[in-house]
Amino acid sequence: MPKQTTQKSAARTSTPPPAPVNGSLRYVCVHGHFYQPPRENPWLETVEVQDSAAPYHDWNDRITAECYAPNGASRITNLDNQITRIMNNYARMSFNFGPTLLSWLADKAPRAYQMILDADKFSAQRYSGHGSAMAQVYNHIIMPLASERDAITQIRWGIADFESRFARKPEGMWLAETAVNRAVLDLMAREGLLFTVLAPNQCARVRRLQAAPALSATALKEAAELDLDPNASAQSQDWIGTPDATVDPTHPYLVKLDEGRSIAVFFYDGPGSRAIAFEGLLNSGEEFGRRLLGGFHPTSPDSPDRAQLSHVATDGESYGHHHKHGEMALSYAMHWIEDEGHARLTNYGEFLEKFPPTWEAEVAEDTSWSCAHGVERWRSNCGCNGGKPGWNQEWRGPLRVALDFLRDTTAPLAEKLATGLLKDVWAARDGYIQVVLDRAPASIDRFFADHADRELTLDERVTVLELLELERHTQLMYTSCGWFFDEISGIETVQIIAYAGRVLQLASELFGDAGTALEPRFLDLLSQAKSNVPDIGDGAEVYRRYVTGMKIGLEQVGAHYAISSIFRNYPEDGELFCFDLHRDAHELFASGRGKVALGRAHIRSRITEETEEFCFAVLHLGDQNLSAAVKRYTPDDEAAFTTFADEVRTAIRRANLPEVIRQIDRYFGSTAYSLSSLFADEQHTILRTILNQTMGEMEDSLRTIYEDHASLLHYLAESGMAAPPALALAASFAINASLRRALEADHFDSPEIHSLLARAEADQVDLDIPLLSFTAGQRMKRAMVRLEEDSDEATAVFPSLSLQNALQNAISVAITLRDMPFEVNLWQAQNIWNDLLRRTGKTSLPQEWKEGFKKLGVALNIAVDRLVVEEGVTIFA
Repeated sequence: MPKQTTQKSAARTSTPPPAPVNGSLRYVCVHGHFYQPPRENPWLETVEVQDSAAPYHDWNDRITAECYAPNGASRITNLDNQITRIMNNYARMSFNFGPTLLSWLADKAPRAYQMILDADKFSAQRYSGHGSAMAQVYNHIIMPLASERDAITQIRWGIADFESRFARKPEGMWLAETAVNRAVLDLMAREGLLFTVLAPNQCARVRRLQAAPALSATALKEAAELDLDPNASAQSQDWIGTPDATVDPTHPYLVKLDEGRSIAVFFYDGPGSRAIAFEGLLNSGEEFGRRLLGGFHPTSPDSPDRAQLSHVATDGESYGHHHKHGEMALSYAMHWIEDEGHARLTNYGEFLEKFPPTWEAEVAEDTSWSCAHGVERWRSNCGCNGGKPGWNQEWRGPLRVALDFLRDTTAPLAEKLATGLLKDVWAARDGYIQVVLDRAPASIDRFFADHADRELTLDERVTVLELLELERHTQLMYTSCGWFFDEISGIETVQIIAYAGRVLQLASELFGDAGTALEPRFLDLLSQAKSNVPDIGDGAEVYRRYVTGMKIGLEQVGAHYAISSIFRNYPEDGELFCFDLHRDAHELFASGRGKVALGRAHIRSRITEETEEFCFAVLHLGDQNLSAAVKRYTPDDEAAFTTFADEVRTAIRRANLPEVIRQIDRYFGSTAYSLSSLFADEQHTILRTILNQTMGEMEDSLRTIYEDHASLLHYLAESGMAAPPALALAASFAINASLRRALEADHFDSPEIHSLLARAEADQVDLDIPLLSFTAGQRMKRAMVRLEEDSDEATAVFPSLSLQNALQNAISVAITLRDMPFEVNLWQAQNIWNDLLRRTGKTSLPQEWKEGFKKLGVALNIAVDRLVVEEGVTIFA
């Protein structure tokens, strides 16, 4: 956590901010566009483990810890690096979250998600009834490149998602990459949206609205400074060009559209936004604040009542992920600006209501904020890339052609199939967002009541749901990230090709021969998208190599269930990703190291309502040696399966594993599944279980080698001689493994940890800082969770022994971690401390316990006697 030292010293040495003529008319708005590419497996509807995000499970998990959660309870610190203020940045700034990201947060990070929702409510109280949250087009497609039908769906889905989460209608909507043209704005206005935010280079020209007053002397001066024709600007009928991003960003503009419609546009401050994203402005909260104040034009007596808005817009991940502790710089800047009276914070909805546009604008057609060539980055080799020598992005065009073919070819097939099932397939697609948001049976029934042409059979319901899933994936496959980066085999592009793979699978199931014929034609088009990696070749190989193996059906889910049942117990009724499971029968036998599992289970997709019953057999001979067989089961198979199970039981009793194998082969025909058939997360979990014993043995061996030669290693370090690589490796592994174990241990041994750190320093052992820092932060959180769980006893006059022990343990952990030679993320632990303080503050507790709790706060770097927690910071009971 950075100290505010530089900010405080800057206040003494830098030029003070210019004094406003009328401070009440100077407004500041900071917008954050919070978004991550969808990472869900299209067949499992979950984000699987991503090793590149370690020690976190996946990149969503990591960025939540670094950005999304910290912004909900951000810190301001004093010169001693103690927390003096906690604030919910979302409640003061303007923001939008991608709907697909919010869906993940709601499921995997509910506290962070609740902070975001609460912030919108508190911001409405601050900003004249206008919440700070904006909607976003649903899955971040480049709207000017979308068909009109798809663009409408994106807007309607984005609005519906917003309303379901924030319980109000959105006023504004963020466009993916701010990609825009007039037609897109018109579609937004038709859906009732009031404004959007664009980059300054996306303004083509402006003119004063006829109803606006004549230009003031200051406005004329501003026009001259921008090298514009002041006489032209004074004439309401004459347009003023705004080349090279010269539009004045301090007020909104009205864009007039078809049939009398219009929408307001805010063009953000380009240089200020670039400084946040790329120039290190977030290194100092006060300098950030001064830069925001620098966005105002000088005022004069000729325009005393002209309100100005200084506003910036960047990726929200700038605040904590791209720039470590950037959320703290944002907190400090907003607090410094408003609480010291330099300007008023606002959001776009409030400013638009208070100060409607007096100028109109026309947007530059087919432009965006991240491509100098308009929207070419998402369809051609325009030159916008990461700069890898020798690479090109010629693949972008053929990729879009292939996806357009898939969309346009399936559309008439969908219309034909929907005849007699749905009243209007495209209205049903727009309404399907309600099912995506809530897949409970009642929600699905409401959808069919609204859109089905008649009462459907169970099989027809499955058909319709599969059809609409096909349509959903035709949307997801256009997610902009698939074109943004340099190589077609990159993870973002593989992701959208996987969505296309799901479309192809469903098309084959739904449309018969016409659907099956799509895949070879799609791959032929995709083969024109050439990879920069010679081993891969083209997009068709990307599909075969990375997507084909992802495709699953209910049988593969049954295989996963069967194999994993060897390693863990399932309840009779449970869930597995987006599937419901019902165990009909399950037996587990052991013979030496070998295990055999037999059983039957019903598997039902919560997405499509498709249901099958399977029988299975699994043989595990230890470690990774496992084989499994699965096939569909009907009541007619009962006698044969019972006989098979009896034969296996007999063979197991006789320890005759070869006979077990023969019986499995005879009944199932083959054992087509192995440990590699498990889905990624479960495969990682089981392999870790298998490896734990091996890793433990290796750690013990290396620790013994290190301890046997520790004195020699210490002597070499004192003599300035480099240790032999083998001995240095043993020392590094032993010290880091011992530290990790000590930090994770239920019994927290502070002297042992200090001893290990001292040995690491003395023997010049490099610590595995990312892993140890993460482990230490999780250990502190675990200590605080234990304290929280025991806090119910705090209502008593004498706290329970368990609570007192939990408090002392938390203090010991906090004091030890405070002295670590690396930064430990205490954010979650500090939040729990604050929650406990606010929940138990009025409880009658002994002074001794209160002093201990205060000591814990100090150890967690909290200025406990001076802490201010702003409204908008969520309390979790």
